[in-house]
Amino acid sequence: MGWIESISEAINYIEKNITDELSIDEIARQAAVSPFYFQKGFSMLCGMTVGEYIRLRRLTLAGSELVSSDTKIIDTALRYGYESPDSFTKAFTRFHGVTPSAVKKDGAMVRSFAPLKIKFSLEGGSIMDYKIVEKAAFTVIGVSESFSYETAQTEVPKFWQDYCKAGKNSVVCGEYGINIDETMGRDKFEYMIADNYIPQKDIPEGFVTRVIPAHTWAVFPCKGAMPNAIQDVQGKIFSEWLPNCTDYTIAEGYNIEMYSDPADFSEGMNDRNYYSEVWIPVKKR
Repeated sequence: MGWIESISEAINYIEKNITDELSIDEIARQAAVSPFYFQKGFSMLCGMTVGEYIRLRRLTLAGSELVSSDTKIIDTALRYGYESPDSFTKAFTRFHGVTPSAVKKDGAMVRSFAPLKIKFSLEGGSIMDYKIVEKAAFTVIGVSESFSYETAQTEVPKFWQDYCKAGKNSVVCGEYGINIDETMGRDKFEYMIADNYIPQKDIPEGFVTRVIPAHTWAVFPCKGAMPNAIQDVQGKIFSEWLPNCTDYTIAEGYNIEMYSDPADFSEGMNDRNYYSEVWIPVKKR
């Protein structure tokens, strides 16, 4: 099954089971891919997390139900996964701009978020440079923290900001940003700001080491100011490279970003020639 078809299968499963308890494990199983890469790929292709999509669809259907039926608000809330009228009212009001009561009593207008339809269209060929590299296991040193997939998009950049503000980049400069999810689970992953570890040196307090296993890596170069350059390549990996790659598929729960030393560029990480890379572990299909 291709990547685009996999995401489509998962969306169809969500729509058919929208009022049931949905787990990332089961949704990703429909896509025949691990929860780790399913959530990452879904966000890249769809511009939102899986959880956000489910919430928007449930609130859309709840609004339609309140408009078109005599169902009680509490019954609608429970049907779409809200345990209390208060939590439902807050979420409903944020999305629709009106309360459930206003819809029932006053006929207020509601909003609609349509189901996603994933299509692969040809809009002119684009070239993606990459190379396949066999790399032995290597050890990194840095700081590590656990993040939720749902909030990582805002929390990981803050992690970097706090790290630099605390002056820890004078100890480990941050050559790598590493996503680690060895179980390829559904809720959280480990993220490291890291450098290559030199065994002869002591490990400073507050820092840890991790062994990155030997893998075959697809390495994608990124040229341009951060973070746009690397985000653009990450998006293309999931929207262009994976759907069309007949030789390789994702192997394990790792995703590594490699950053050049900003001091080597006149405008640092904002330089139009700044160089970085994305590493994806792959295996032969």
